[in-house]
Amino acid sequence: MAVGEVPNNANEHCVGTQSDQAGTAPSCAGCPNQAACATAPKGPDPDLAAISARMKAIKHKILVLSGKGGVGKSTFAAQLAFALAASGKDVGLLDIDICGPSVPRMLGLEGQEIHSSAAGWSPVFVDERLGVMSIGFLLPDQDDAVIWRGPRKNGLIKQFLKDVDWGELDYLVVDAPPGTSDEHISIAQYLKESQVDGAVIVTTPQEVALLDVRKEINFAKKVGLPVLGVVENMSGLTQPLNNIAFRDASGADVTASVLEAVQAALPNAQVFAETRLFTPAAAGGAEGMAMRMGVPFLGRIPMDPALGQALSQQQMTFIPGE
Repeated sequence: MAVGEVPNNANEHCVGTQSDQAGTAPSCAGCPNQAACATAPKGPDPDLAAISARMKAIKHKILVLSGKGGVGKSTFAAQLAFALAASGKDVGLLDIDICGPSVPRMLGLEGQEIHSSAAGWSPVFVDERLGVMSIGFLLPDQDDAVIWRGPRKNGLIKQFLKDVDWGELDYLVVDAPPGTSDEHISIAQYLKESQVDGAVIVTTPQEVALLDVRKEINFAKKVGLPVLGVVENMSGLTQPLNNIAFRDASGADVTASVLEAVQAALPNAQVFAETRLFTPAAAGGAEGMAMRMGVPFLGRIPMDPALGQALSQQQMTFIPGE
């Protein structure tokens, strides 16, 4: 279903998401989409032509979505952007999480400011191949709360798409907030004429995360956004064996003995330990969910202490294999 048409779960006599009465018409009462429709842009939008013109210089557009917060979606988006840039591509990373922008912190760009010219806003560059845009660069204090209603959020997202001078890019990676509300409806509507490649959906193994992620996949299908695939993040913890402390049943430290035994059994080998942090959901976890919903499963990403350390030190870069 294209953006602006009648959602599959809408009330009878729905006026359509782009109608001037969307969310306020009598037939909207009690509809599960009422709040989102009431605050989302409506009617023909004169700025869509300007957005399409700006997006023509970008070959591929990929959205990173998740219905659940805290699954590592922004970390994945940043690593995807780094990986593409490391492969020699020109990449933009657009953070449209208006109330919780974390990308500037992750990339060590806190305190940077946006500069404007006749061509538009200039992104903040990590290096010559990776530019970043986020509301975090517009806040006078990084601890300021962004307390905005839907129309103001929609306006800033539109400005990011219309006014940021990315230049010619191979990829634009868009990091969206969790959920299926204003920001998601807006980004889908604003980019509907710009040949978006699709969305990568990020989850963690537990059923409580998959519950919301299934809703995100259904949202993408309803608005006509291709699902490129599902990624299971935090699928386990992998680290070198010598980073782990070992104790016996009484609590005594036996680390030295364990490492000596491993070294004797596997001389000159670098050994890693892997363990699951979360109990995977029944019926195959993320992979099973993807299969049942008819979308690709792209793989699993373990937690890496080196990545967490890089985030805390604001020295994030591409972690090979992530």
